[in-house]
Amino acid sequence: MSRLKHACPKGLRVGLSLWLTLCGSSAWAIDVSIQASFRPDSANPQRNKFTNDTPPSGYCATYPAQCHANQMFSLRLPIQFNSNASIAAHHPSPRQGATFKVPALSRELSVFHETTGEPETVRVRIAGLGSRYVTEDVISLVDGSSDYRDAHHRLWGASWVNAPAPCGYSGEGYFSPTSYSFFWKTPTEGTCDKQARFNVPWLRYDYLDFAYELVTPNPLGMSSGRYTGRLSYSVGPLGDFDMGDVMQPTDSELILHFTLEVQHTLKVDIPPGGNRVELVPQGGWQAWLTQGRKPTRLFRDQTFNMSTSSRFKMNMDCQYSLDGNRCAVRDPVSGHVVPLDVSVSLPHGLVDDADMPVNRRPLRRDGSGTELFQPRFYVDRKPATLHFEIAQGETAEMLKPGMARSYSGSVTVIWDSEVGW
Repeated sequence: MSRLKHACPKGLRVGLSLWLTLCGSSAWAIDVSIQASFRPDSANPQRNKFTNDTPPSGYCATYPAQCHANQMFSLRLPIQFNSNASIAAHHPSPRQGATFKVPALSRELSVFHETTGEPETVRVRIAGLGSRYVTEDVISLVDGSSDYRDAHHRLWGASWVNAPAPCGYSGEGYFSPTSYSFFWKTPTEGTCDKQARFNVPWLRYDYLDFAYELVTPNPLGMSSGRYTGRLSYSVGPLGDFDMGDVMQPTDSELILHFTLEVQHTLKVDIPPGGNRVELVPQGGWQAWLTQGRKPTRLFRDQTFNMSTSSRFKMNMDCQYSLDGNRCAVRDPVSGHVVPLDVSVSLPHGLVDDADMPVNRRPLRRDGSGTELFQPRFYVDRKPATLHFEIAQGETAEMLKPGMARSYSGSVTVIWDSEVGW
């Protein structure tokens, strides 16, 4: 959290009167960092949400159960509000007394991947506000009261623990002879007013507490890495955080800097020996050797386990190929080359770009048809299958009587999480 002072450039002078207008006052901004992260959790694979890693302060630090139940987070900022005039009893305009308005409606901001520039959208809503007001000894301001609780109540016509509509009750209210700490929830946008019933010579809000609700994008559709963005709020009369015309802030801008960290898992576990695939007929070679029945096809299904929380694409590379896009196997003696069909079936929870399950999807060297697979939830060590097959017509050519042949070739299957957006 830091402050930045925006001052006029020293070299800018356009007449004496304009110089005084531009630089007669300075604007201060307070910067706040909000961090959230996503890491897949094998113990809870259905939970695909960011975790807010920002340490809470203020209301949620004191009442964590209240905030956890409502998915709220809070921060306490060193922004003070000081009255620039006394507050008259029964002031006709709420803006001449204690009034509060915050941006309780959701606002969107874009966060961008630091490397690729990939955009995502975050939504933020201010869900509550609070502070501690300080003034003169309240008994000296209120006639006929000797009890401080009663004096605070009579000074404003009601206790500050009870929020004026449309603000809502939060349960916080602590007082001293000269101060009252409060926090109000803001379920909807509007002004929350307290009218003074006696003259208040001066008033100060010691700090600004605010609670916020955060709606983050689906991390399963995001690339690994860091996303950053910012959202700016104006503070002061008629600004986003508006405390009326009397209460002047020490800072005129609040800037929220967001950092979303995505750490995906993409892991493929091939069983021991699974890198050597032998293609055989249905039921093995015995039927051909003992009964002379030629195989109609040669195939092998190679299972593997897959874990992923990331989008990915697949393609393959080949030692031999007839058409440049499919792999093949070759007999080194005759030089005969036979096309090899390779396809993949992925586990439940993984779908293609049309949100369809992946069953025997052909693999190509150029990756066509397998440009995007994405998880609906974190898939943790679920079985999948690579299918290798030589079609019936090609099998007959390979098994000609009186010709001993041995076909082989290498195929490299690639799982690639670098998916363009």
